[in-house]
Amino acid sequence: MPSTLPYGSWPSPLSPERVAQSSPRIDGARIVGDEIWWGESVPSEGGRVAVRRRRADGAVETVLPAPANARSSVHEYGGGAWTASDDGELYYVEKTDQRVYALAPGGEPRPLTPASAGVRHGGLSWQHGSLLAVREVHGEARVPARAIVRIPLDGSEAEILAEGSDFLVHPALSPDGRRLAWTAWNHPDMPWDATTVRVRDLATGTVRELAGGARRAPLQPVWMADDELLYTDDPDGRWNLFRLRIGEDPQAVAPADADTGGGVWVLGTRWFGATSDGRIVAVRTDGADEVVEIAPSGVRPLDVPVCAGASIDDVRGSRALVSGSDATGLAGLWVIDLDSGDAELVTGGDHPGIEWMPVARALTAEGPHGPVHAFAYAPTSPDHVGPADERPPYVVLVHGGPTSHVGPSPSVKTAFFTSRGIGVLDVNYGGSTGYGRAYRERLRGQWGVVDVDDVAAAASALADAGLADPARLAIAGGSAGGWTVLAAVTNTEVFSAGISRYGVGDARALAEDTHDFEARYLDGLIGALPEAEAVYIERSPLSHPERFRVPLLILQGTEDRVVPPSQAEAIRDALVEHGVAHAYVLYEGEGHGFRRAETVVDSLQRELGFLGAVFGFETPGIPTLALD
Repeated sequence: MPSTLPYGSWPSPLSPERVAQSSPRIDGARIVGDEIWWGESVPSEGGRVAVRRRRADGAVETVLPAPANARSSVHEYGGGAWTASDDGELYYVEKTDQRVYALAPGGEPRPLTPASAGVRHGGLSWQHGSLLAVREVHGEARVPARAIVRIPLDGSEAEILAEGSDFLVHPALSPDGRRLAWTAWNHPDMPWDATTVRVRDLATGTVRELAGGARRAPLQPVWMADDELLYTDDPDGRWNLFRLRIGEDPQAVAPADADTGGGVWVLGTRWFGATSDGRIVAVRTDGADEVVEIAPSGVRPLDVPVCAGASIDDVRGSRALVSGSDATGLAGLWVIDLDSGDAELVTGGDHPGIEWMPVARALTAEGPHGPVHAFAYAPTSPDHVGPADERPPYVVLVHGGPTSHVGPSPSVKTAFFTSRGIGVLDVNYGGSTGYGRAYRERLRGQWGVVDVDDVAAAASALADAGLADPARLAIAGGSAGGWTVLAAVTNTEVFSAGISRYGVGDARALAEDTHDFEARYLDGLIGALPEAEAVYIERSPLSHPERFRVPLLILQGTEDRVVPPSQAEAIRDALVEHGVAHAYVLYEGEGHGFRRAETVVDSLQRELGFLGAVFGFETPGIPTLALD
């Protein structure tokens, strides 16, 4: 029989240390012969990305051992930092110098690109005997020079295959090697606003624009034949698949009221793949992810449990690799046999057990701008319940981006709180992906307004339904989510505490200081400068420091190139000046997102200790945080 204890004070086996080690992030996967290879972040080794393989006999080996670290810095967010040839030679971007290296079985790494300061590589892919990459060259110009290149394996100079746009991703070489397709876009657009799919004849150099335009964002071209492409596009407001034979009109492929596409935050993002016999494996997202097979006979759901963060990492022969998370919070990599329909877990994190994992409850609230979608996770423990006359505290999570998405899968970090009697509400506020272009563009020109109204509406709906204590609602988020945290606590009275991780407090300063990938992001979210300067000032929480009234926890990394530490320091100074209870923690060596195990442990301890201090409950095993 579960014992009764106040919410927030339940003992839990999910220690910060266990959370930090529980779910190594899958960083790409590939079928190599009869083996399965994948990248995996290792928090205990400073968050480095190792490459591992499962042999045909089931044994797991490390292909890229320490201290090597396969991580790209292209667009700052990186992605696609490794690939492999069909005969098992590994190619990877080394984090420390951004050069591309080759590692043959049993050999030593050898550089394929020269040592050159300011040159970065990412989005590696092995296609038809060629090693392709996105190259980014930083010089004196504000916009780095980017190109798609073919990297020779003898270390000679790379061949430029495509250039001329601010951004180029998703390179795809035709089976006969004669054409290259890719996705391109230019400032001030972002890759979910307006992109084009282009094709270059490599013999003549002729470039053709095959899809795209204003308010359309075609993505991820894949060759189905020497002269036929498959890609995703959203001319009707949802990303759906299209087939296009060169010189003919595109044809929709099994359109649905769901998205096969999303935010291109990292290189190598994939929502679909195709077999040599024309079957397509794709992710469809409408709040939750579903993996389907599209064949001439029709569409069938595949029996893989992924419902959030799904990626079609590789399709080869009759097998597909899918990474993501399931409804119990298990994050991992699955292989699907497309002939039998069977799915097998290849690798996954340490799962604490279903009894400790909360179940997502879909919630749709009515806000001033329309419906707001969220997933609620109630306090969950096999050992404890809360008092009958007490409603639980909740942490309202605001995802980053803001053009991003959360699905109905609880992370182990979510369970860290729910197992202690603290509920969690994950909000897909207006501007999120996964619900179509109209929902995504609700935030256009309204960042700091719609996101704030939506998270406040979702939190209030939860409290009005009797599921949460309205006096103990905290709001937490990182990056763009941190902006919404700060804007919410200065513009609403819904929340009694806030946690900002590397959050934005001054939009005008961010527009001046941030990196190139997001240098014009705020044009769409707030408005173009200098015309909209007054709006930037009015929306920024730091423009109204007198409105800070509730306790805040500010967490920041020293090496953040996306949201510089100066933002967090300015927030801290405003809190000190106005006598607002707070704690400020600066993590040495951390960037935009915390990767080191020791940082994850410390930040979790501080977050829980902060909630205990503000909401007045004991936190067994973790000290209550002292506030300044």
